[in-house]
Amino acid sequence: MATYSRLTRIDAPLSDVWEFHARVSGLEALTPDWMGLRIEAVRGPDGESDPETLETGSQIRMSMRPFGVGPRQQWTSRIVAREERDGSAMFRDDMVGGPFESWTHTHRFFADGDETIVEDEVEYELPFGPVGRAVSPLAVVGFEPMFRDRHRRTREWFD
Repeated sequence: MATYSRLTRIDAPLSDVWEFHARVSGLEALTPDWMGLRIEAVRGPDGESDPETLETGSQIRMSMRPFGVGPRQQWTSRIVAREERDGSAMFRDDMVGGPFESWTHTHRFFADGDETIVEDEVEYELPFGPVGRAVSPLAVVGFEPMFRDRHRRTREWFD
């Protein structure tokens, strides 16, 4: 499985950065317009619609149409882990149905004084068996600009 990671320092306290990322509105604010993101439905772990905070068991059904080209890609993201500790926090989501054979995204947050270190780590595999596995490391070319933009937007949000 291929792995991608990106680290950014944000000039804001952990509690603020964590709260922002724990909501669907954070996902919408950070996703570049050129991704053509549409949130179709959000369900909490107990089945409630549009929960305020994304807890373990929450699911986000979305679609994307990067650059307005091709058919919309359906994607369901499921929060599979969420932890808060003194000085750090994390949540992990995986893809249930979508364009990748597998996709696990871990979001980590570390307090550093009055600032926060944000780390995104994605483990992924493309479809098409051995061929997909062979070219999976090249897929970063497609989604690295999105993560770069998301980290830039996060810094700007807290400026």
